[in-house]
Amino acid sequence: MTSRIQFLLTVAMVSLSFTLLAQPHSKVTAKPSIIALSPHIVEMLYDIGAGEQIIGTTSFADYPEQAKNIPVIGNYLRLQIEKVITLQPDYIIAWKSGNPSDDLARLKQLGFNIIYSEPNSFEDIAKEMREFGALTGHQTQAEQKAQQLLTELKLIKKQNQNKTPITVFYELWSRPLATIAKGSWPQQFLNICQAHNPFKQVTTPYPQVNIEKVLQTSIQLIIQPLSTNQTDKQAFNWHDWPVIPAVKNKQIIQPNADAMHRMTMRSLGELKKLCASIDETRQYLRQNNEQ
Repeated sequence: MTSRIQFLLTVAMVSLSFTLLAQPHSKVTAKPSIIALSPHIVEMLYDIGAGEQIIGTTSFADYPEQAKNIPVIGNYLRLQIEKVITLQPDYIIAWKSGNPSDDLARLKQLGFNIIYSEPNSFEDIAKEMREFGALTGHQTQAEQKAQQLLTELKLIKKQNQNKTPITVFYELWSRPLATIAKGSWPQQFLNICQAHNPFKQVTTPYPQVNIEKVLQTSIQLIIQPLSTNQTDKQAFNWHDWPVIPAVKNKQIIQPNADAMHRMTMRSLGELKKLCASIDETRQYLRQNNEQ
């Protein structure tokens, strides 16, 4: 009987040891849940392998395809606080300049952990991918993606650094007509691709302009980004102004606005395409002695 009791005690101690060993292991491997309050944050998290940890997002978070299944808890104007409380995320990653500050302040008062995203350059994308990798437990993939972005960016810059600038107009919005200037996200695309923006020095990053101001410059290429849910009818009708060289020469391009304006790996691909399109206009101008 004594030996049987000793045997049972031994089995119990071994079972307890395995239980205790398993507990810290489960804490280490558990991945935190995330509410991502911007399409670019959602896309960035998928890029580093953390997409499945997103439990809530905002309107227009539609890439990659899986993102369309994430519950929507608000938009750039208002967040549904009660839904956030119900979801109880481990972290909220917010877009500092793109989310309602009063809602973020309330969520912070309620005790939620808020991390901010505010990439202003391609280098910032790499930096944030590394930060989000550490936060979500995907350091290895995040580092790989960051290195890939920086390597490709360096190559694109080198390929375009000595090219002859051409004058472009970047149509950010059509009604009212708006463009970009220094301090805006798309201006770095023009800088890298050696495209001269006549409105670059305007103090407002996204200034409204009238057509008379555009007519005062010799625009050689019009860049008219369109979102997937936009149509040509929503864009400015440049064909009414054939006096503009770009219109006369049919040098109007329509990049993917979603890929270009969301600060992610995908925007780097759009940068490469934009530089190639600007090169095509350069070639056209050379062939027609208009440069």
